[in-house]
Amino acid sequence: MSQRDRLARAKRVVVKIGSALLTNDGEGLDLPAISAWVNQMAVLRQQGVELILVSSGSVAEGMSRLGLVERPSTLHELQAAAAVGQMGLVQAYESQFMRHGLRAAQILLTHDDLSNRKRYLNARSAVKALLDLGVVPIINENDTVVTDEIKFGDNDTLGALVANLLEADALVILTDQEGLYTADPRSNPGATLIEEAWADDPELAAMAGDGGRLGRGGMITKVRAAGLAARSGATTLVASGRQPDVLIRATSGESIGTLFLPKDTPWAARKRWLAGHLQTRGTLVLDDGAVRVLRDKHSSLLSVGVCRVTGRFRRGDMVQCVSEEGELIAKGLVNYDHEDALKILGQPSGMIESLLGYVADPELINRDNLVLV
Repeated sequence: MSQRDRLARAKRVVVKIGSALLTNDGEGLDLPAISAWVNQMAVLRQQGVELILVSSGSVAEGMSRLGLVERPSTLHELQAAAAVGQMGLVQAYESQFMRHGLRAAQILLTHDDLSNRKRYLNARSAVKALLDLGVVPIINENDTVVTDEIKFGDNDTLGALVANLLEADALVILTDQEGLYTADPRSNPGATLIEEAWADDPELAAMAGDGGRLGRGGMITKVRAAGLAARSGATTLVASGRQPDVLIRATSGESIGTLFLPKDTPWAARKRWLAGHLQTRGTLVLDDGAVRVLRDKHSSLLSVGVCRVTGRFRRGDMVQCVSEEGELIAKGLVNYDHEDALKILGQPSGMIESLLGYVADPELINRDNLVLV
């Protein structure tokens, strides 16, 4: 069986469309293109495929409406552009879906919505309810209120996290390139298209390029998104949104774009939620023994294996765990405030009570709240 049949069998698909496509490289919303993509999504809905649309374009459309040539550099100007552009973006999608008798719903998310466990589960329930009602959810980052400290960073990442959230079968990222090439085809005429790759292949990042003036992403963010989506077992396709009937052809098993395949068993839901945290509050530096135990035995992290602590965090905050050389090993929800973590680092669990006067947990991070990265 061809790996492309994974897309043909997909019953729940997240489709992400980038800013350069949606606005025809900044000229304003490309309504004929949006109409064509919605036509294709309507066909897939008729075939019983559940669709979730992750759409960029609010800032780019706002720039067009406000007559801005360059992407704003200040946060408040970006937020203003997003507020103006979101109006046109939603209107365009709603009118096109209604032509096919389909309802659409707007959902604006911030990183906090997916990092808080209660809000994460609520978001999942809300989106699943929309799917059960036959509605097409249209998801975007809430650029009007989000700050640099809590950004997803790009909608490729958001698309992957939504695929994790909903346990989607596939993530389709439509871009202005044909897929991932062995080198930048704009500067290297010998570059060739990579048709299939393992999502966790570390060599892929070296082949990816940077983003353009309109978006925050580039091919590198798509490669990373494929790795994130693979955690829930989702296959990722990166393809040109300018290809005729790209969605229908791709979900029919045609070889188009670059297909990123998940290699390992899908992660448990809680582990995916933990891995989806993009911001951390502090860093725990581990000795070589602790690194080996985490990687080989998937154990909890004990205070005895921690050499240094940086950052200011509270019990329950997300922290990252790194080796003494600075390599990122894991991240998890810490059981002690940073002041107390400093007092017990390097000490065995049996010493915690005498050092602190209490014991919250014998582990600094419990294995259920820890994920290797």
